[in-house]
Amino acid sequence: MEAVGIICEYNPLHNGHLHHIEEIRKLFPGKTIILVLNGYFLERGEVSILSKENKTKLALIYGVDLIVELPFIFGSQSADIFADAAIKILGILGCSYLVFGSESNDIKTLEKVAKTQDSPQYNEKVKELLATGINYPTALSKALDIDVNVFNPNDLLGISYIKAIYKNKFNIKPVTIKRTSDYHSLEEESNIISASNIRNKLKQKESITNYVPRKTIKLIENISLEDLFPFIKYKILTDMDLSKYLTVDEGIENRLKEKIIDAKNLEEFIMNIKTKRYTYNKISRMLVHILIGLPKEINKLASLEYIKILGFNKKGREYLHNLKEDLEISLIPIPNSLQYKYEQIAAQVYSLISKNKILIYEKSNKPIFFE
Repeated sequence: MEAVGIICEYNPLHNGHLHHIEEIRKLFPGKTIILVLNGYFLERGEVSILSKENKTKLALIYGVDLIVELPFIFGSQSADIFADAAIKILGILGCSYLVFGSESNDIKTLEKVAKTQDSPQYNEKVKELLATGINYPTALSKALDIDVNVFNPNDLLGISYIKAIYKNKFNIKPVTIKRTSDYHSLEEESNIISASNIRNKLKQKESITNYVPRKTIKLIENISLEDLFPFIKYKILTDMDLSKYLTVDEGIENRLKEKIIDAKNLEEFIMNIKTKRYTYNKISRMLVHILIGLPKEINKLASLEYIKILGFNKKGREYLHNLKEDLEISLIPIPNSLQYKYEQIAAQVYSLISKNKILIYEKSNKPIFFE
């Protein structure tokens, strides 16, 4: 039994995601679809407007067979770390294919760029360019010796996926599906628009009924990192050593301390910190790490210690049953692990602004079964 892997955040699950699943069904009829799902705090430093439990339920309703968790300690980090952990999970679970959305829809070019970026010379060149003050996508582009334009968000993430496949030597074939909406665009031309556009409409109190499934609308919470600003402000003001937290580097802790005093909200605070080197997303991610207390050395101390099953249908359960004998990793959470510890802290913090029963769900550790 072969499996096709997908990696998603579903913030929120929208019509584009349904298109993604439908296209996979057409490309790989009968194969098991496995989703690695990011939870409460996301790769770009955002707070999920759907709870992990509700995202799992929706994924099952709309055609995913097996959903597993992308742990917070990896899912809240930069693209390469996010991708590496997700690909490891799919590799361990025996996926033969990875399918992701792509602006360019040019898998050969993405593979070529991934191979180029994997060289020490390339990485050194990127570091040199970043030191000049330019942003990360621009540094990537300037360091390449090939004339391509693949630095839109989904292509960038796709390159990270492919690099992770090469690095871990998995026999996973990457496959792209043409992305039908522009991530940065706040305009719409069809019933498929970007998740960021949908979240923007929610902020503006505009209707999103044309762009997300009906069942999604009922479960969305209009929450964001802004709602956690009082807690972020308190943590920055009272913690004497912010530099011990992940991604708090190069003395930026002093700037955080200086600017937080008069900041009236999160948006104002981030805009006062933002530079070419420290982008909006990078600062948001940093603030999440400070809020949760994720230490700088987490990537040396922690590893993928277990794979948590969030949900499955009959096909997913059968796939797991056939796979279990060959697995060398636990499918049950390990309470004394760092992976578990920080997942629980993330859930506790998220529960401060969510109306869902987050802590009850987390403690149950019971996969959702969909008939």
